[in-house]
Amino acid sequence: MLATTQSRLASGKKVNTALDNPTNFFTAAGLDSRASDINNLLDGIGNGVQILQAANTGISSLQKLIDSAKSIANQALQTTVGYSTKSNVSTTIAGATADDLRGTTSFTSANAVGKVVSNGTAGGASPITAATTLGATSAALTGTAAPNGAGTAASLSPTLTLLGTPSATTIKANGAPVDGDTLSVNGKTVTFRAGAVASAVVPAGSGVTGNIVTDGNGNSTVYLGDNTTPAATVQDLTNAIDLASGVQKVVIANGVATPSNSSGTNAAIAAGVLSLTTGNGSDLSISGKSDLLNALGLTTSVGSGTTTVTKARTIGATSLGSPIADGSTLNVNGKTITFKNALAPLAANVPTGSGVLNGVVTDGQGNSTVYLQNGTAQDVLNAIDVATGAQKATVGPSGTFALGVGTGVPSQIVAGALQISTGTTSDLTVSGTGNALGALGLAGNTGTNTTFTATRNAGLGGVSGTTLTFTAFKGGTPVNVTFGDGTNGTVKTLAQLNAQLQANNLTATIDANSKLVITTINDYASATLGSTADGGTIGGTATSSLTFTTAQPPVVDTVSQATRANLVAQYNNVINQITTTSQDASFNGVNLLSGDTLKLVFNETGTSTLNINGTQLTPAGLGLPTLVAGTDFIDNAAANKTLTALNAAGSALRAQASSLGSNLSIVQIRQDFAKQLINVLQTGSSNLTLADTNEEAANSQALSTRQSIAVSALALANQSQQSVLKLLQ
Repeated sequence: MLATTQSRLASGKKVNTALDNPTNFFTAAGLDSRASDINNLLDGIGNGVQILQAANTGISSLQKLIDSAKSIANQALQTTVGYSTKSNVSTTIAGATADDLRGTTSFTSANAVGKVVSNGTAGGASPITAATTLGATSAALTGTAAPNGAGTAASLSPTLTLLGTPSATTIKANGAPVDGDTLSVNGKTVTFRAGAVASAVVPAGSGVTGNIVTDGNGNSTVYLGDNTTPAATVQDLTNAIDLASGVQKVVIANGVATPSNSSGTNAAIAAGVLSLTTGNGSDLSISGKSDLLNALGLTTSVGSGTTTVTKARTIGATSLGSPIADGSTLNVNGKTITFKNALAPLAANVPTGSGVLNGVVTDGQGNSTVYLQNGTAQDVLNAIDVATGAQKATVGPSGTFALGVGTGVPSQIVAGALQISTGTTSDLTVSGTGNALGALGLAGNTGTNTTFTATRNAGLGGVSGTTLTFTAFKGGTPVNVTFGDGTNGTVKTLAQLNAQLQANNLTATIDANSKLVITTINDYASATLGSTADGGTIGGTATSSLTFTTAQPPVVDTVSQATRANLVAQYNNVINQITTTSQDASFNGVNLLSGDTLKLVFNETGTSTLNINGTQLTPAGLGLPTLVAGTDFIDNAAANKTLTALNAAGSALRAQASSLGSNLSIVQIRQDFAKQLINVLQTGSSNLTLADTNEEAANSQALSTRQSIAVSALALANQSQQSVLKLLQ
């Protein structure tokens, strides 16, 4: 028993031979044998994992190479098309534009009718006529009796000076203007300056009258002199006011201004009372220092502040109900009509190249000035007709102009409304500044519109109704194009034409000379329009009204083609790398990217296996042939074809990577399962054969103790026998 226990302790097993426990011994031997067999399979499974990982690494590299090839193909798309001129056909359609391909269109003049305009009759219900004046009746602005500088009542007179020691010869002292003071009269400026007019520098185009320098447009400078030698008088000041308000006008020659009455009544002083008039072309508005206007008897206000004195004209049955303001304009089809508060000049005084007719001066180019003091509604119509071309203005050598037949009937006033002829040159567009649009009834019913428009009556275009046919070009859709007004499938604009040509791989352009060019799109820049191989033959009824040129082959751009050939070489380098990469993705002699098959065995009987079939991921297997310079990348269609193949190859790689990933997951699961199963088998075997070391150690100790006691007992027994023998002796 002690020997058995020591054997168990030494081996750690309680079953060491079949004699110990035949059942457990042979069962454990079977479990150990199976565990050993499975353990031998783990090496093959581990190699399988590495083979799959090598293939996966190869696919990742191939995907990067595919992306690099895509980048090269996209560069080809972004490179200038390889032809300086693409194949095309062209024709010229007289008058055609991008907005209307039909060409020259016949137009007739149309009438555009504005809102009824009333004259100044009370009630506002009396319509104007062609004879209605643009100006109104002049009205008087009468001041109050004003004292002179000595304070004598009602002593204001034309001869009083504006400067000097206060006395009976000057105006009231605190009303005297000083150097730099100004008056604003109807938007014109009257400036006061110290010194004598004789020493003044007279600008070109200006002239001197009395103590005034005037520019002929209503702006004046009044020279006051000084206290010891006063110059300007009240008469000079009133003349300056009349020039600004339009009551007086001047003719300037050689630096001398000769004034004369223009409208209304010239300023006058009687019994110390100053009377001004508005003229008939504009209301009167005077703004200036209160003391000065008080000294003239025009206001009761005093001080150095500004006071404004106004007087409106009288509006009656012969004038517009809402007179046109000085400086207002009309812009008619890009031409400008300006309204001016003055009389129309004499023929001898109009600028060279211009002419005058009644109240209108035109420059011969369609731009006119209508003079408010003697102009009528008919003059406005004439100016509009000259701007639209409805009537032709012929300027004579004498400075006058005559109206002749233009592109429309003369405009007229019907029942108080302006009936404007559009002419045939262009559609009508009228805008304006000031109050001209509203005063003439062209601002709409609410009076707030900023433009007045009308279109001409249009006839058919030059090729309207013509149909073109194109056979299929490079696999596109055959198309029939009919020129028309853009409705019911017809084509009017270049954009509409391109929309129909797009499906047939064609595009169109038109230049400033009305040349219509139909050409191939960039995708098929290498193709020849109308050829047997490529298609796109033009036909239809075009032969009856349009003659197209014969399409020629495209002209090669050598620089661009050299660039594209270089891209082909770069692409082919990438393709070569795909070949070598797929060849190098092997492990232990197995390459799944070259079409090899991997068989893995998972159990000792060989009944649990996994077969993994590889795929030829070479350029040929991926559908990526080597490109040829001068054939591939030659135009966008060729580049797009390569991109399509690259996208398909990328999809194939992703599918293969997914399959490998799934198989790798299976193999790794079976590898883990085998390791765990070996542990289970070895544990089961151990449970059947291993000894309990604690128990065996206790047994060993007990047996050793028994042996020791037995030896001691034997020794004692031997001693007792010796003692008996001694007694017997």
